[in-house]
Amino acid sequence: MDATLRDVTALFALRPLRQCVHQTDDDTLAEQIALVRIPAPPFAEQRRGEYVLARFREIGLRDARRDAVGNVLGEWRPEGAAGAPVVVAAHLDTVFAAETDVEPRRKGKRIHAPGITDNCRGLAGMLAVARVLAGSAVRARHPVVFAATVGEEGIGDLRGGKHLFREGGGFRDAAAFVALDGSGMRRIVHRAIGSRRLRMEAEGPGGHSWSDRGAPNPVLALAMAAGGVRAMPLPHPDRTSLTVARIGGGSSINSIPAEAWMELDMRSDAPGVLEPMEEGVRGVLRDAVELENASRRAGTQPLHGRVHRIGDRPSGETPAEHPLVQAAAGITASLGARAELVGSSTDANVPMALGIPSIAIGAGGDSGGIHTLDEWYGNDGGALGVERALLVVLAAAGVNG
Repeated sequence: MDATLRDVTALFALRPLRQCVHQTDDDTLAEQIALVRIPAPPFAEQRRGEYVLARFREIGLRDARRDAVGNVLGEWRPEGAAGAPVVVAAHLDTVFAAETDVEPRRKGKRIHAPGITDNCRGLAGMLAVARVLAGSAVRARHPVVFAATVGEEGIGDLRGGKHLFREGGGFRDAAAFVALDGSGMRRIVHRAIGSRRLRMEAEGPGGHSWSDRGAPNPVLALAMAAGGVRAMPLPHPDRTSLTVARIGGGSSINSIPAEAWMELDMRSDAPGVLEPMEEGVRGVLRDAVELENASRRAGTQPLHGRVHRIGDRPSGETPAEHPLVQAAAGITASLGARAELVGSSTDANVPMALGIPSIAIGAGGDSGGIHTLDEWYGNDGGALGVERALLVVLAAAGVNG
């Protein structure tokens, strides 16, 4: 990053852009409401992506397109801009199923709808920044690529972000990365909380609960494994978590199950932690299966266990003293808010793990009930959040006066 905080907060030339953000605040909120009306469940973000692609073209971004996994991209390349781009991203997907009622409902100053904040606020903020920059004569050292990404949530496993920064292509040479995710004015995510998500499975012969008694029981094996996981010592316990999230199996109350499964979520922002934790979990399952097989009736078939990795989010950090983090904190303070440097799991995980200067910030306003059917957004301070995003992007891109 080659612009200073003073470049963006003191430049007189940026005042019209900052004013435009506030003058078009109603348009930004209307865009946010239009976005939430388009369902974007996991692995089905296409319709919302089509909306964003059309808006990129209307705004006038260059080379507006959809990539191989469904990310929607568009570029702002002011006169004189060259070299590696700054990537600005907001994710398209939500955690809600396709049949979820997403029609917005107003209650006072709040708008209630699943996904209204996470991440329709981020998307609307990104489109607002793109709209202001595309209509300006501001010059910058680096071009800016806007990316509406797929697969940020849950089982999406950051697939859109991973594709952007894939080896041998994409944006691995990016000058900086800024994710707009949710609401708020204070949080600056500069630490990426990595995660591994595992699915344990156990299979056996099953049978009748009476006539086949003594056959090994996969539910019992996984129950023992859950206890073993609970007893595992956590490295850096103040920076690490291990959660048994879901468990199931069997077909009826009077049957020995033929199969069972269990899903786990491991998280840490400490380096080098998740790989040995995963090995520990795999060892716990092996021991539980062996113990259950050791007590089975002679002549019965043994259990077989396996572990699948179903999610892998890398960890990383942009140091607090890095110019990008310092610029974001200074801009936040200049707009009357107190910056909070935090860790989280966002699209910034991938570039952060690659050493690309990266942060994630909210796009203004207030919110609650995130990831619930009663999710809500309030627009007090919404324009300030978009103004902050605009200034952070320009700080990263390097304003040329």
